[in-house]
Amino acid sequence: MAGVNKVILIGNLGKDPEVRHLEGGSTVANFTLATNEYYRDKQGTRIERTEWHNIAAWRGLAEMAEKFLKKGQQVYVEGKIRTRQYQDKDNQTRYITEIIADEITMLGSRPHGQEAAAGAPAAAEAPQTFRQEPELDQLPF
Repeated sequence: MAGVNKVILIGNLGKDPEVRHLEGGSTVANFTLATNEYYRDKQGTRIERTEWHNIAAWRGLAEMAEKFLKKGQQVYVEGKIRTRQYQDKDNQTRYITEIIADEITMLGSRPHGQEAAAGAPAAAEAPQTFRQEPELDQLPF
């Protein structure tokens, strides 16, 4: 039986998406997402813990992220977790764990003082959801 690799996050963008257009024609957008949790310690002090997630969006989702997502914006991200390795400038092997987004939904209103992007939903409208279409070689049949 196959395993399940599914991640669901709701948080705020830590920076504007960084978009790259690759040689093969693919587009990738990378951004960080902060999720917060709150708890009380033994003394009753409220503690906030922030976890930072690396998000990668490909193809159509990357183009959507480039157009509509801005630092501070609240989003829902659904995808899968993936760890990969790479060589840094000193030829050291490094590892990074990231979320490969399959779906991104813009939530809440825009950060204070931010203008709406052309074609972006207004704050009073229903949340806008974007999904990554599977590549033909990823279909199960």
